[in-house]
Amino acid sequence: MTREDSARFNFAQAVQALSRPMTSADSVPYRKTVDSLAKRYGVASPFAPRALTQCHDITAYPAVGLAGGACAGMGLLLDIRNVPNPRRVAAVSDSNFSFWHSATFSNDGTMVLFSDEWGGGGAAYCRKDDPREWGADAIFTIDAQRIMHFQNYYKLPAPQTQNENCVAHNGNLIPIPGRTVMVQGFYQGGVTVFEWTDPKHPHEIAFFDRGPNDSTRLAGGGVWSVYWYNGHIISSEMQRGLDVLELTPSAAISQNELDAAMTVKLDFLNVQDQPKYVWPASFALSKSYTDQLERWKGLSAAQVSAVRSGLESAEGKSGAARKSALTALATKVRGYSAGSIDKQRVQWLAQSITDLANAK
Repeated sequence: MTREDSARFNFAQAVQALSRPMTSADSVPYRKTVDSLAKRYGVASPFAPRALTQCHDITAYPAVGLAGGACAGMGLLLDIRNVPNPRRVAAVSDSNFSFWHSATFSNDGTMVLFSDEWGGGGAAYCRKDDPREWGADAIFTIDAQRIMHFQNYYKLPAPQTQNENCVAHNGNLIPIPGRTVMVQGFYQGGVTVFEWTDPKHPHEIAFFDRGPNDSTRLAGGGVWSVYWYNGHIISSEMQRGLDVLELTPSAAISQNELDAAMTVKLDFLNVQDQPKYVWPASFALSKSYTDQLERWKGLSAAQVSAVRSGLESAEGKSGAARKSALTALATKVRGYSAGSIDKQRVQWLAQSITDLANAK
């Protein structure tokens, strides 16, 4: 064995020794350790830029000047503000990911989610004993220096059978104001609607599942893609055809939030050219923030009641009387901010009421 062969062998052994067991937050430490070992043994790191030869999907988000690349064995963050000259600014790796498939940004661009199409989508990876990190989503925050920081994984929570191919696949954001809510297909795992407003605690809030295409054997199929578009969820089921779904109110989503989401209208949708959602002034928008402040205890019961009464009263007025009532209510709400545990949402509520007062 040559010295070079010996170095490669020792490097491979060292990397293999690191590979298990791993914690769910091993992305950055794992890469740093492997890079260090590669330098020590004088061989190329698998995470070196020249090792990157392909990307499966690249999601551009022009409104925030970023793109997310699901590329070979890693996720990339690209600065696309200078369109002819995109620039790589950050990369993450993860020993639990097999095939980085796609990327989705939060609406404000402060988070990015990468999906892992483990096994190419043809295998059953949602059985009750399968690791939650396999065929899942990995969520990262993006700091002011545009560095990504791992937060947690999300995977379809309902166990599937051995006859259902199931991994994370295509989806997009649902425009519920003040929240990061996404709909995503998991092949025969069906449709999952989940929230990652708190990236450390992503959780499912709705689902649709038809069950296996064939309960006696593994037969490929399921939801290849599912996208929210102008109030409807369009699900492409590979064997059974198209499903068009609507969300209904629940403990996790209020009717006001659904009504506010309906006010966002797109002329067209290309998910890899991610649009920025903008909510026009509406009573539904202000009521949505009020519902959220009640749900998460951002305002007292008395304050919530006062806001709702004020909105209801103003809605029954018109012209100068409506504007005066809404302006007074916005001022009152701004006064609630100091004592709230959710100051940002109180400010959103106050601004939405001001915008409503000034709407023509």
